[in-house]
Amino acid sequence: MLADTAAGPGPGPSGSFTLPAPVVSVVQPGRIFDEFPAPSYRGAQEQALADIRDAFAADNDVVLVRAPTGSGKSLLARAIAGCARTAGESEAGEPIDAYYTTPQVSQLDDVAGDDLLTDLKVIRGKNNYDCILPGETDTPVDQAPCARERMFDCQVQHRCPYFSDRAIAANNRIAAMTLAYFMQTAGSDVFGTRDVLVIDEAHGLGNWAEMYATIDLGPDTVPIWGACEPPDIGGLDDAVSYADTLHTMAGRRLTEVRQQAELAPEEAAERDKLVQLQSDLSWFAEDYRDEDSGTTWVVDQADGEGSRVTIKPMAPEKYLKHTVWDRASNFALLSATILNKDAFCANVGLAPDRVELVEVPHTFPVENRPLYDVTQGKMTYEAREETIPKVAETLVRIMAENPDEKGLVHCHSYAIQDQLQAHLREFGVDSRVRAHDSEDRDAQLSTWKRVDDPDVFLSVKMEEALDLEGDLCRWQLLCKAPYPNTRDSRVAARLEDDQWGWYYRTALRTVIQACGRPVRAPDDYGATYLADSSLLDLFERARVDMPDWFAEQVDRMSEPDLPAADTAAATGSSSGGASSRSPSSGSSANGSGDPSSGSSGAAASGSRSGSSSGGDGGGGTSRSGRRSRRSKSKSNPIADVWDTE
Repeated sequence: MLADTAAGPGPGPSGSFTLPAPVVSVVQPGRIFDEFPAPSYRGAQEQALADIRDAFAADNDVVLVRAPTGSGKSLLARAIAGCARTAGESEAGEPIDAYYTTPQVSQLDDVAGDDLLTDLKVIRGKNNYDCILPGETDTPVDQAPCARERMFDCQVQHRCPYFSDRAIAANNRIAAMTLAYFMQTAGSDVFGTRDVLVIDEAHGLGNWAEMYATIDLGPDTVPIWGACEPPDIGGLDDAVSYADTLHTMAGRRLTEVRQQAELAPEEAAERDKLVQLQSDLSWFAEDYRDEDSGTTWVVDQADGEGSRVTIKPMAPEKYLKHTVWDRASNFALLSATILNKDAFCANVGLAPDRVELVEVPHTFPVENRPLYDVTQGKMTYEAREETIPKVAETLVRIMAENPDEKGLVHCHSYAIQDQLQAHLREFGVDSRVRAHDSEDRDAQLSTWKRVDDPDVFLSVKMEEALDLEGDLCRWQLLCKAPYPNTRDSRVAARLEDDQWGWYYRTALRTVIQACGRPVRAPDDYGATYLADSSLLDLFERARVDMPDWFAEQVDRMSEPDLPAADTAAATGSSSGGASSRSPSSGSSANGSGDPSSGSSGAAASGSRSGSSSGGDGGGGTSRSGRRSRRSKSKSNPIADVWDTE
């Protein structure tokens, strides 16, 4: 699709790659309905397929599909992938078949487990598979004898789970993999150019390009860290000097490791890290010294001499060219939160005039997905000590309002999670609270989803790709506005360049993603409570980029009338607690709860989506038609920490 910048046009004025001439679409959009895998359509799926078909038929190379959470994007993705040409429909040497990829491992897991998507053949990284040789069955394939012993000839490679899955995916009509694996296979003979590439959850594509191009130097990524700790890095010249030194020392250690005829699993892992390290360092040093390179680099070292160094490029969209855009002829990018087409295109290196946006409406009733204003102040680093105790008390009140239903708390960072958990322990409600750390997050999440108890899960970075349909979650609390960390040099550089629109869109995108976790079907319901007053500021600042369906939720936001912070009620040990209600209970004809009915069950509670968000959350005063409470602060919101796992 995109021109090779080494042989033709380079980045355009906005950073996008210009096309040398119109490219005739060869995808077969006419069969998109036949390729839809479900027996019937749900919501707006049928119209979405028609719009996507027309967009490709109009000779667009890239189609952006903005589809709300829960609209069945994976099924749309399968239908699009099925439009790729087959061997019988193409000339010799022309690309055929399709890729499906997503940044989210959990999303790929959902695809692998979906009975309607069995013809998507999934391949994962080697570390996800165990060796089958005797005595090695607990060894990941990336540390198996074939990776440890020179000239090792595996007699059972044809049965190896990794190589078997890779062969099946490579020869299948639709190969499915994570975006990280897909990008790492650029240039591979196994996974070459195909006719169609479908990227689900594509809103994070720019962020993934940044992570792909970032060089992170620390004890966990540099095997020789103890022998070559960094000096105080005062700027990029210091960074490239350290990179040269580290590259030389890594090369010496790599030579030592490779001289061994057989490696232990730990040594094989060290070798692979050293190879990756040398590649990254060479690339950075060469690009930095290249006078013709348009890359601007920034460097972070928070704690000075001997501490972690992170080297990052600005405008990383050029790294998507060979890893993504050169890998197919046609592209479908799906997400609920591609908020601004032109900004998205600029961020990922696409020319907007060759890209069509297809808008899929939200078909879930707005009263089933209410927002509730329980803001207690700002959650910036400076204000957090004062605000978190109030948030904890509010959470106990929400738990008392919902004693029989599971809840999810988006803590934003582990620091907030730890402080919140400590306060909840003081309230005596910890018997109903679960949490996780960076090592056991998947296991703890799985346990919380599996058990029937109405536990409250304190999560970090689970705003995306989490399906909590039905009773898995009926309410959630957003602790903090998820602004990017302004202490990150790349974020700071963008703000110095006055890219505040990007800053607000990034936070809004995460909020919208989070709000979609508990409501996954038209008859599903679940409420979202907002604890940070900066979220209200965000809604005002980013209003222009809000999808209409989310703006409707914001406009109907109300303040619930929650019960007192009673430990017995919050833990379900009080017989006087509120009972679980259906989504329609207590809802009047106009969607507002009836305060005269009382607050003990006649009116819909804060987490019962049958109550319109124009009504109260359990007997309180309706705020329909009047402005939501807003923070009076006009200062720029300052972020806390953006953890990436």
